[in-house]
Amino acid sequence: MKSKNKKYDISFRIWFYLGEDKFLGKGRIELLERIKRTGSITNAAKEMKMSYRQAWQMVQEMNERAKSPLVEKRLGGKTGGGAIVTDAGVKAIATFHKLENKVKSYVKKEFKKINI
Repeated sequence: MKSKNKKYDISFRIWFYLGEDKFLGKGRIELLERIKRTGSITNAAKEMKMSYRQAWQMVQEMNERAKSPLVEKRLGGKTGGGAIVTDAGVKAIATFHKLENKVKSYVKKEFKKINI
């Protein structure tokens, strides 16, 4: 017996590519946001339950594919090391979320028109 109260939903993922190579997606944006908040690639990676090596590789790929670096490492010393998200990185985060929200709004609106 079919239920008339089933509620369907829709989901999607956005990826920015440079040619064939992934540039930005939800996970990479989350990594940038966590680096920005913690000031550390290590701490951001730990929060996301990923290895430092994987996080650093993602940062390197994003930096190589961006017009200017999204993350800069700070060397240790008296003030300690760490990492900062550059102005370009902050702009990338904002641009991604802006596009994601526009697409989400459009997809939800169009999905409501579908009668499954």
